Amino acid sequence: MLPLTRSDFEQARARMGEYVYHTPLLTSRLLSEHTGFDVRLKAEMFQRGGSYKIRGPMNKFSYLTDAQKRRGVVCSSAGNHAQGVALAAAHYGIKAIVVMAENATPSKIAATRAYGAEVMLHGTIWDEANEKARQLVEERGYTYIHPFDDEELITGQGTLGLEIYEDWPEVEVAVVPIGGGGLISGVTLALKSCNPAIKVIGVESSGAPGMTRSVREGRLLTLDRVDCIIDGLRVKRVGEKTYDIVRQHVDDLVTLPDEQIFDAVIWIMSHLKVVAEGAAAAPVAALLHDLVRAPRGAKVVCVLSGGNINLEQLKGLKWN
Repeated sequence: MLPLTRSDFEQARARMGEYVYHTPLLTSRLLSEHTGFDVRLKAEMFQRGGSYKIRGPMNKFSYLTDAQKRRGVVCSSAGNHAQGVALAAAHYGIKAIVVMAENATPSKIAATRAYGAEVMLHGTIWDEANEKARQLVEERGYTYIHPFDDEELITGQGTLGLEIYEDWPEVEVAVVPIGGGGLISGVTLALKSCNPAIKVIGVESSGAPGMTRSVREGRLLTLDRVDCIIDGLRVKRVGEKTYDIVRQHVDDLVTLPDEQIFDAVIWIMSHLKVVAEGAAAAPVAALLHDLVRAPRGAKVVCVLSGGNINLEQLKGLKWN
């Protein structure tokens, strides 16, 4: 049923109500001077739960039947989707089971439990945790909440793009991180429903380039392995729906190694005075390494998707 219209995103936002925040669009003189662009930053670290991931579940749960709500929901997550599902479930009074990888960020595990969800640890990457979540659907009858490949979820995430356009209708380029592709799918469709001329650039870890390789080869691929420690980017296989949206509507895809993305985390902390997690810093890393192709002076927004960082991952890395 994709693509979506501007009205779809406006209706999703209305269903969320005031529980989901309209997050700020920050300016950055330093980043603008460094890149030659007019840069602004969509700061989802100020969202409820510390990331954009509350948006999709809040929209998704509004579609559940009473019977589905009584049985409960299950999801798999690297961390932020877990917190989003837990928060939305608490708001709706729904039981939530979250399957997380055993190496998930401890603070995200603790936060998910604090929000009221039951946490199960399984596997070392999202794909393995996802297999366990699917098993629980068969065994217990829970409703499965996909972290990225779901139309209602994509629509909810896309309300972020609607806010960007409303706050800055002159925007010309949006730079968005890619894990499974739900965020960039929603943001792309929302922005282009407002102005089809807006260009969208996706950023992946070069150690987990599932979307980039799939688009390049013209078919949805499953990576044999991933060499990425950034949980929001560490996915072997992107979604079927998200692949189709990105293939048809995203203008460019770029990749960087984890170390350059973590360099951007430190740069953001030092120069912008906000905390961005690894996936959230990927768009800024792309700017700092001149991977965003746009005319000088272009109005560019970077989506800082969240701030739930695992500081342990920063230890031992050498900074330029």
